[in-house]
Amino acid sequence: MGLFKKNPFGHILFIKRWLIRIAGAMTHRRYRGFNRLEIEGSEIIKNLPDTNVLFVSNHQTYFADVVAMFHVFNASLTHRVDSIKNVGYLWQPKLNIYYVAAKETMRAGLLPKIMSYAGAITVERTWRSKGENIQRAVNPDDTKNIGIALEDGWVITFPQGTTKPWKPIRKGTAHIIKQYKPIVIPVVIDGFRRSFDKKGLRVKKKGILQSMVIKDPLDIDYENDTVDSIVEKLEYAIEQHPSFLKVIPHEELLIEEALNEQRRWSYKEHKH
Repeated sequence: MGLFKKNPFGHILFIKRWLIRIAGAMTHRRYRGFNRLEIEGSEIIKNLPDTNVLFVSNHQTYFADVVAMFHVFNASLTHRVDSIKNVGYLWQPKLNIYYVAAKETMRAGLLPKIMSYAGAITVERTWRSKGENIQRAVNPDDTKNIGIALEDGWVITFPQGTTKPWKPIRKGTAHIIKQYKPIVIPVVIDGFRRSFDKKGLRVKKKGILQSMVIKDPLDIDYENDTVDSIVEKLEYAIEQHPSFLKVIPHEELLIEEALNEQRRWSYKEHKH
């Protein structure tokens, strides 16, 4: 019976374990090889409870960010501090790590479908579909699935819902925090946009230093904090509050914008 044990979403854990092992072995050099991932604060991970933890992060690529977190979280649980040295930590990975991803992203091709089995909670974007701006009501099943995942383990979410920097945080994340009262751990990443293509599957540049900072749990009063005040706390915690723009040199912002534009066009060409 143990061989066919499933998680609450019907995924067979034996298959999920092997997917994580194989994907981990194939991607390890992207973070500790021709590119290097600098980690800070990972000692927090091993002291967290087994369930009801929500990781909130800024977002730079569709998949490379999440894969890096799977590496760092599993390495930290095997007492490696700020290191992913020796991929053996993935032999017995934590199987109840989930991440929130857009439904249309996870349906686009075989690899995303495999990645989906490894832990995606797919949600319908309420503001964008097939490259067009839309307005759609939140699907209550999506929120419920995030709640099920939190009850079962840890959930990674990117509350801006886009890989573009400085975009507003979606209020849905704050509603989930108020409803399910998870421990909220902010994560700030950098360098992934320079290393990978938009999807985070193809290595664009080698010799890039990537970074991941894992911060202390956010101080949230679940009953009395308003949705707006939680959104503001998240913006500051993942360093995406508009005030951060004032301390970034204008030249750097222009370079960032040009990079985004270049990636957008190369992504379109790649699709055709």
